[in-house]
Order: sequence, then structure tokens, then C-alpha cells
Amino acid sequence: MEKSKEKIVIIGGGFAGINLSRRLNPDKFEVALVDRNNFHCFPPLFYQVASSALVSANICFPFRREFRKNRNISYHLGHVKMIDPEARTVTTSYETLTYDRLVMAAGSASNYFGTPNLDKETFGIKTVAQAAHTRDEILDRFERAAICRDPEQRRKLLSFLVVGGGPSGVEIAGALGEMKKYIIRKEYPELSPDDVTITLIEGSGSLLGAMRPISREKALEGLRNLMVNVRLNTMLKGYDEKYVTFADGHKEYFETLIWTAGVRGETMPGIPEAAIGHGGRIKVDEYNRVAGCGDTLFAIGDIALMETEDYPRGHPQMAQPAIQQARNLARNLNDGHFRHPFRYRDKGSMATIGRNKAVADLKGFSMHGYPAWLVWMLIHLLSILGMRNKLSVLTNWFWNYLFFNTSLRLLLRPTRYPARRHWAD
Repeated sequence: MEKSKEKIVIIGGGFAGINLSRRLNPDKFEVALVDRNNFHCFPPLFYQVASSALVSANICFPFRREFRKNRNISYHLGHVKMIDPEARTVTTSYETLTYDRLVMAAGSASNYFGTPNLDKETFGIKTVAQAAHTRDEILDRFERAAICRDPEQRRKLLSFLVVGGGPSGVEIAGALGEMKKYIIRKEYPELSPDDVTITLIEGSGSLLGAMRPISREKALEGLRNLMVNVRLNTMLKGYDEKYVTFADGHKEYFETLIWTAGVRGETMPGIPEAAIGHGGRIKVDEYNRVAGCGDTLFAIGDIALMETEDYPRGHPQMAQPAIQQARNLARNLNDGHFRHPFRYRDKGSMATIGRNKAVADLKGFSMHGYPAWLVWMLIHLLSILGMRNKLSVLTNWFWNYLFFNTSLRLLLRPTRYPARRHWAD
């Protein structure tokens, strides 16, 4: 008699979820992957969607296409409403799934640190929908400014503030800087680059705080060369009626505020409060088992908080820790024993500032400028799912590089923008 397979439910199809699902032994496990979208996407390039360098389809790949040869994996559309660890069920907006083991890989959401109205008044690049929305808003400002006859009002329309000096903030600020420096004169002859104000603020004393000092300095230099005003040691206190209140009390008008300052773990309703750590992340042991929940509940990726001697506040909420945790958990589950503790192998970090400008901290050395930019492009290109997507991205990059031109600056307003949703909505 054939032994029945264990049922594993995975919540989230990001880097962690998709890597785990593909590596689980198909002879031992039936896998149900739950995600609110029917596609896997590539977050490191969301800023290029927001800046009209790529379209959303270039960096998204349907789950059903990815799993078409994996008969043990099924995709389920839905938002998680409730997890019942005792009954071992997950209730989504459409169905209730039972499981033998549950793996939460839902990723992270924007963290506004309790500041009122920011979730409603600002724009983000945390999801592909947010990035597309932000693109529309940026293009809307340029088009409205092009027909505005009042110089002061025109300058107000073209005032952009990016909050957060991490990789996402640096990359979207650099992309806006390239639009100001190279695109305005070609495509918006009614405007002058002097009409556009791009400001990036960071609460600490440097950009890219997790990178080496030389990389931080080169990133700052690159942004300033793109006419981006960078203000360090600057904190936002509030944003109301387009006026930003800073921590020192002064106010400034910014028409468009792009928030990249922080993330928190996605909410997982039903998980014991004792298992929730700082930043909304779920506490796990060295095998990614949820604290106090035995061998049935796991968390991997951005949502997981594994406190170690080297990472007392958890691992970085980036792609590599998520991928490595997924592979390690798959190894333990396939073996049937938890004897391989997770050890993060830091392969480095990188960020691009613009054309021929990037910084990269690799194992043992740092790179900047054109070589780092080429490495950044190669690694990101290889990481995108689907050969067609890789070719589309490469073609767009090549065309943009040669001609400073793109056919993607299209203002495509939907009939209504999607509501801001969390996993528990």
C-alpha cells in the first residue's frame, strides 16, 4: 500500500516560498502554495517599474507556469484570514486548507512607525501594484507640470521626496535623478531640470548603512552627481496636506512622497502573541521552527526572526537569507530529521545609483562605478524567472543605455487603484 504524502501549506510565493516548494521531495510531500497574487515577482527591480524603465510583466512569472511540471504542487489564490495551529488549518478569503506542516513565507510590508496618514498619503515600491501606482503618479506630475503656466506651481508639482537611504531609496532616487538630468530636455521640452526637486532623507549619518564606508561614500557622490539633494541625520515627523514636518520642527512642501524607510513582517492572524518579535516578525529557532509550536509551524524569509550571535536582531530582510533558509528547511524536511541548523552565508550586497553607477560589497572586497554596475545587472538578470522575461529586461536595458529612451512612459490609470491590502485583510 502506498504511503500517503505529508501535506505542506506554504503561505507566500516570494523568494523563500518558491525556493522551498521547488526543493521539497515530490515523493514525500503534497505542497499547496497560497499567495494573494497568481505570480512570483522580482522585488529588487520594483524601482524600475516605478521609474518607467520596465513594465510589470517583465519581472513577474505565473505560478502555474512555473509549477506545470511539478504535479505535487498546487497554487491557491487567497488572502490569509486565520491560522488555527491546533486544528492545523489555514482559512483564506476563499477556502480552508488543512496541513500537516505550515510554512509562513509571506514576506514583509511597509513600516510607517506609527506616523499618522503615511499609509494613505505616500507612495511605495514594496509590491508590483504599488510600483505601478507610483509610476502613474510620477508621470502624472510631469504631464501636469508640462501644461502648468504658473512657475511656482510647476515647481511644487515637481517636488519629490524619497524617505529612506537603504538600497530601495537610493535606487528610486537615482532613477528620478536620471529623469531630471537626461530625460526632461528630450521628452518634456516645456520643462527645465531646474523645475524638478528630488530630495532623499535618511535618519542616520550615512546611506546604505549595511554596506562598507567606501560604498556609502560612492553612493552619496553618485546621487549628488544626478542632482539629488541628500539630507542625512534628517527624520520625518509627519506629512499632511503635502507638507512634511521634520523632527526639528520645520515644514516643507513636497507634492510626491515615496516611502522606503522601513519594513515589518506581514501579519499572520492566529499565531500566538508570544511568537511575535520586534518588527512584527515571527520568532524561530535555528531550524526555522516557530517558537513554542513544535515541528508543525515554520517561518522563513523576511517574516522570520532568527536571533543569533552574529545577527542579534535577525537576519537582513533581503533575498539571500530567504533563499538560503528555504533551501536549508527543504533539506531538513526531505531528510525527515532536523539536524542541519541554519547558517547564513553572506554573499554581499549591492545597489545601483544610475547609468554606469553602482556599489557592490562582495566577499572580501568592494566595487563601485562601471564594474559594479555590470555585476549588478548580471546578477539581477540571472535571478529573474523565465527566459522571455530575461530577454525583455535585457532588451529594455540595452535600448535605454544606447538612447536614453523608453517607450514605457505610459500613464495607464486603472478605473480605480487597488486598495492597500495586507495578508490578513
